[in-house]
Amino acid sequence: MTATAFSRTNGSDIDSAYADRLVGLSIASVEKNFDPFRDIDWDSPDFAVDPTDTRWILPMADPLGRHSWYKSLPVERQIEIGMWRQAGIAKVGLNFEQLLIRGLIHYVSKLDNQDPEFRYITHEAAEECNHTMMFQEMIDRIGMKDVVGMGSIDMLLAKVITPAVNFFPSFFFTMVLGGEEPIDHLQKSVLRGGEELHPMVLRVMQIHVAEEARHISFAHEYLEKNASDLALVPKFALSVLMPITMRIMVSMIATPPREFRDKFDIPDSVMKELYWSSPESQRTLTDMFADVRALARKSGLINPVSKLVWRACGISGHESRYRSEPSRAAS
Repeated sequence: MTATAFSRTNGSDIDSAYADRLVGLSIASVEKNFDPFRDIDWDSPDFAVDPTDTRWILPMADPLGRHSWYKSLPVERQIEIGMWRQAGIAKVGLNFEQLLIRGLIHYVSKLDNQDPEFRYITHEAAEECNHTMMFQEMIDRIGMKDVVGMGSIDMLLAKVITPAVNFFPSFFFTMVLGGEEPIDHLQKSVLRGGEELHPMVLRVMQIHVAEEARHISFAHEYLEKNASDLALVPKFALSVLMPITMRIMVSMIATPPREFRDKFDIPDSVMKELYWSSPESQRTLTDMFADVRALARKSGLINPVSKLVWRACGISGHESRYRSEPSRAAS
């Protein structure tokens, strides 16, 4: 299989409707963007970190936060776990976005002059840089010095990114969605839940969700256009790789690391139930990818074999009627 078979069309072949959507996303990035040190008042008294503040207790939207094992712990322990968990989620997000930035910059370096993707993707890379600074600032202020992110996994992903961008960019943007969709789904669930969160966590989450909406929108637009135009073999390969990628990435992004489990003596049985064997956690898992399943359908990536793979990965289910549709069980 040659590199050309997996490559997107040239910038000159981008249709006008797709180009118009990219221009719209670029304008939105200019008109509504956030600077982590201009738009967050880190030194506000409301943002002070108090290890006795019950707003650090994990919300019910977090799988661990609603589990009976966690709720049975003393309040002080729930707070400590909650602080580490919030810092850990931010660290994983930071690690993923650093990898994403590498891939985006490599991708735009290969674009032709006048390609409308250049401006939007560069906007997105700049926003992701701001997110990494925002996440690190929150981690440092929470004060959990031993918090870890993706660890050695990000080294493995780093080895995959460049070949994917070079030879199979549709797969690269599938990996992008695999990292963005789980975090976005969980954060939106927390925000929709209406529970009281620490103001610093709330503000960081609001900013991240607002800007990630554009990033996810672009990845959907890219795949809907380019995956549909792939040759038969790479299109079939992507149809199978998409559910596998989603399942692997959600385990990397949404499942707490071993260091967290060991630090707080979380029983293996609890972890197994939460990630992802119980009926409730299975619903959470399948709901995360309702938008991606709809995208796969629109992009011509659903076929008899890919259906079996979605099911084998445990993430088959309904397709969303519109992007970011709330869980039907909760609506």
